[in-house]
Amino acid sequence: MKLGAFSISLSVKDIEVSRVFYEKLGFSVFAGSAEHNYYILKNGDALIGVFQGMFQGNILTFNPGWDQSAQLVPDFDDIRSIQQSLMKSGLEIDNPLDETQNGPASIIISDPDGNTILLDQHVSK
Repeated sequence: MKLGAFSISLSVKDIEVSRVFYEKLGFSVFAGSAEHNYYILKNGDALIGVFQGMFQGNILTFNPGWDQSAQLVPDFDDIRSIQQSLMKSGLEIDNPLDETQNGPASIIISDPDGNTILLDQHVSK
């Protein structure tokens, strides 16, 4: 199963304080803005998203169809086929999507300890 680019999405109290902290660790802003309450920061292939007021808790994020630079990957598993595989393996989808649709979509699952995993496809297959 090809899950795509991986990042951690952190719920933060102060977007600018978090940006400065991660920049001190060698990350630089790759996308987002304070105006939109999020930054995606990159250091090599490592991606961290900092989000203020958008969700609670931290989220493991995968982006089917993207590489670590948000560039389209020509051969990727569509979110609908990923959902089918996960369901066949016995995993519960928190927000199952309509598999008759196509294009961008997302699903959420939780690991055994309650950690949220977001599979967020931004591109069409």
